[in-house]
Amino acid sequence: MKSKADIAVLVSGGGTNLQALINAEKKGILKSGEIKLVISNKEGAFALERAKRSGIRTSVITKKQFANQSDFEDALICELEKNGIDLIILAGFMAILSEKFTSRFPKRIINVHPSLIPSFCGDGFYGLHVHEAALKKGVKVTGATVHYVNEITDGGEIILQKAVNVLEGDTPETLQKRVMRLAEWKILPMAAEMVSQMLIK
Repeated sequence: MKSKADIAVLVSGGGTNLQALINAEKKGILKSGEIKLVISNKEGAFALERAKRSGIRTSVITKKQFANQSDFEDALICELEKNGIDLIILAGFMAILSEKFTSRFPKRIINVHPSLIPSFCGDGFYGLHVHEAALKKGVKVTGATVHYVNEITDGGEIILQKAVNVLEGDTPETLQKRVMRLAEWKILPMAAEMVSQMLIK
């Protein structure tokens, strides 16, 4: 068996969750897995720069390179399997993956979502939309969830959750930042370590 699980992080934007994972690996919080590859579906995503600074291999695979979703996913699968990836972490990856993709990696894909699932999740709930919905509903507590990924958007088994208080005067932006800082950046590395441990047993 491997001493560490080889991890790929799939990104689309700034890569703050990727940075949290990189920091956790450096601090020894994430010790059963190693980030070997960062794939972005957007050219010029700042997450790629974060990966390069830490000496992590990067790859850009965009949907516009391919005729359809199936070909796009084939390219992702090829890149992941070529690199011997054990665990796939979706960290702000703004592309829906079909059952063809998710069923190929059962219990090997995890995602962080900025709410306490089953609240404010599913199709259309991503980024600031989640926090806008939470504030509109008037909830007093929100948070983040790390879950396994299956063919249902945000529908996989929950691994970890962390609650965050909603404060008087919060905007979607202030709430988003607090949820990232107090929940996402903490539970994503913890979940990555838990799943990595299981994969190398």
